[in-house]
Amino acid sequence: MTTEQDQANEMMGRALLAAAEFNQFDQAATDRIVKAVFQAAFNARVSLATMAVEETKLGVWQHKVIKNVVASLLVYKDICAEKTVGVLTHDERLGITEIAQPLGPIFAITPVTNPTSTVIFKILICLKTRNPIIISPHRRAANCSGEAARICYEAAVAAGAPEDCVQFLAGGSRELTHAFMTHPSLALILATGGTSMVTAAYSSGTPAIGVGPGNVPVLIDRSADLPFAVANIISSKTFDNGTVCASEQAVVVEQSIQAEARAAFEQQHCYFASPAQIKKIEAVAIDPKTGGMSADIVGQSALEIGRRAGVDLPPGTVIIMIPLDKVGPEEPLSGEVLAPLLAFYVEENHAAACNRCISLNYRGGVGHTAAIYANDDARIREFSELMNAGRVVVNTPSSQGGVGGLFNTLRTSFTLGCGSGGNNITTENISACHLINIKKLCRRRPNAAWSAFDQDAFLDATLDADALCAQYTRNF
Repeated sequence: MTTEQDQANEMMGRALLAAAEFNQFDQAATDRIVKAVFQAAFNARVSLATMAVEETKLGVWQHKVIKNVVASLLVYKDICAEKTVGVLTHDERLGITEIAQPLGPIFAITPVTNPTSTVIFKILICLKTRNPIIISPHRRAANCSGEAARICYEAAVAAGAPEDCVQFLAGGSRELTHAFMTHPSLALILATGGTSMVTAAYSSGTPAIGVGPGNVPVLIDRSADLPFAVANIISSKTFDNGTVCASEQAVVVEQSIQAEARAAFEQQHCYFASPAQIKKIEAVAIDPKTGGMSADIVGQSALEIGRRAGVDLPPGTVIIMIPLDKVGPEEPLSGEVLAPLLAFYVEENHAAACNRCISLNYRGGVGHTAAIYANDDARIREFSELMNAGRVVVNTPSSQGGVGGLFNTLRTSFTLGCGSGGNNITTENISACHLINIKKLCRRRPNAAWSAFDQDAFLDATLDADALCAQYTRNF
């Protein structure tokens, strides 16, 4: 009987052969493959989106089409001119030449919330860097993720890519996933998914790039264009029914503008729940075992969540607003919920509003994303310095702003690093540049820093650090 380890060994063996062949490709051949894959994925954007919604039963198919466009067209435009093969830079004066090397086989974990777009994104950045990829999809999205992988792989091979440069792990067990993540020939784990899966990736002993959860606070400052801010927040939080990890989770306003802000949300079909209704919504939105969001309401519409909770909502309601005055486990809806539920806080002044955003940030979203709407540069700068977030987006929908490439010039990515706060290695938007080793060819050059040293002085025990530094400075 074939064991999980046998299966991992067999697939990894094929990946290593693909890596060996891929390592011989030049930039032009690599770029032809990447272009062909982008075109194939882009052409399948609608069918993949509808398939994803039919299989996962979450999100909005039209919005998933946009996600597929971002993952194919925008990612391709972001990386197409990037040099990832051979000599990257050369500095004759310093005698340093930087040369790109592939990492090797990459194990890519993909989520149920973005099941086709994340597959497209990860395949593109892996092929751009000549790294074979083995995709491990969420079990609830295995079919649509597999179809995305098939389309990309066939296009890659037709363009001259090595066989098995893309492999797909359908219906894998935890044991099989563990066998891959701990395999000695695996170069990297690229993990996008739930906290437990990302933690397992980091605990595997294999280098990993993962993401942290997002609990994105958005501060509407009194200097903001309030109707503009509210319209942007709604467009972001309702996008694909709130499944983007960078989507807003709580709105914070000052007392002086709270009535105007509330009216603006209500005018655009947001419903403010009563305390009794909030308890009913908690019952369906929060998993009592974990205290976090229930998987059953992820990507569901506001009206569907209201129906399940037994809360009558006005027709056309797009977001359920949850007025709260505390942050923490005692208020479960103050945490991340990937659905159109939006906490709403009113604070006495700007300082209190910033403090509330900090509390929300530390309620499970450290290092991820924060947003501010303001037309006061001093307040924008203050907010950005206070927040522990890899991305602070200004006057921008945080869902689309965090992903990059739409409302700003951030790298377009479906894997958003959260830095040390989120137990990640970087705060950057992950892209092709993170999937290469850069070796340095170092030619001998005279180095004034070394020739300035009086080596005999270091043997004189009577000279202290200040005296040696002063001597070194004079010589240099």
